[in-house]
Amino acid sequence: MVDVSSNTDVTVIGAGAWGTALANLLAEKGHVVTLWAYEPELAEQMAADRVNSLYLPDFPVHPNITPTSDLAIAAQPATVFVSVVPSHAVQGVWAELGEMIPQNALVISATKGIEAESLTTMSQILEATIPGEKKATVAVLSGPTFAHEVSRKIPTAIVTAAAERTIAKRVQHLFSTAVFRVYTNTDVLGVELGGALKNVMAIAAGVSDGLQFGGNARAALITRGLAEMTQLGASMGARAQTFAGLSGMGDLVLTCTGELSRNHTVGMQLGQGESLEVVMQGMHAVVEGVTTAVSAVRLGAKYQVEMPIAESVDALLNGRITPREAVTSLMTRALKQEDI
Repeated sequence: MVDVSSNTDVTVIGAGAWGTALANLLAEKGHVVTLWAYEPELAEQMAADRVNSLYLPDFPVHPNITPTSDLAIAAQPATVFVSVVPSHAVQGVWAELGEMIPQNALVISATKGIEAESLTTMSQILEATIPGEKKATVAVLSGPTFAHEVSRKIPTAIVTAAAERTIAKRVQHLFSTAVFRVYTNTDVLGVELGGALKNVMAIAAGVSDGLQFGGNARAALITRGLAEMTQLGASMGARAQTFAGLSGMGDLVLTCTGELSRNHTVGMQLGQGESLEVVMQGMHAVVEGVTTAVSAVRLGAKYQVEMPIAESVDALLNGRITPREAVTSLMTRALKQEDI
């Protein structure tokens, strides 16, 4: 059983904005943190200048943080690992790192996504990739959080989920501060699906805003997007009520309305007539909704759940329809009941 009292050795895997913000939060609580960056030059720059100039330039890197790009260094002596690498890199990174971590480690996934080929969540990838003899415990951390706002110590609420409530409570105590409130949940699948699927809905909301459709259309997309997320999740075995919580409704509202949302920004620029290629060239961080859209459509087909918004976003991203055609497709579908 991993002790998460102060002075715990924690390694954060992934030095993007969110990984760096979480590393700083943990370091400020007195934990000894190693921050692994994929780019050697970024690790060297953070060590020298004590700032992540690439992803979080406005906030210093805490003195309790040791940046590195060496996975062997990142693996020891930590007993807690926070995985914040992009979804497409999780399996590759942990195939190597999983062999090096100590026995009985606590591994917390803070990545929001669904693997496109296997249609598995990030925690499922971790559990399948880390060798069984390591006896690692996997939990997840998700919710409505912008890294810049967490770094500014603006009040934030988030949820951690694990199969056992005692594990979730350990993660809760590891991260909780006076301005970062952590709730617990045991619906791991529901929490992960909410965090991944909302990115697709945020692209749709961004397209609507880019077309200058206003508040009515945005509200409709958020509401019907939540319905899609909930119906798919329930069909997969998640609890419907989870999607009314922080990782579902909470994250959906933030990502569909917040100016710092990368997924909303991509959708808005597409709605304004830019091509996906041009939009992505201007992005300096991963936009998970672009890759999750196809996963959402495939999951809908697998579990026989209608996913009209996800399907429209996928078709738009792949150049099969224009933004206005996507709206027409959604608005002229066969009329439905809401209360089913």
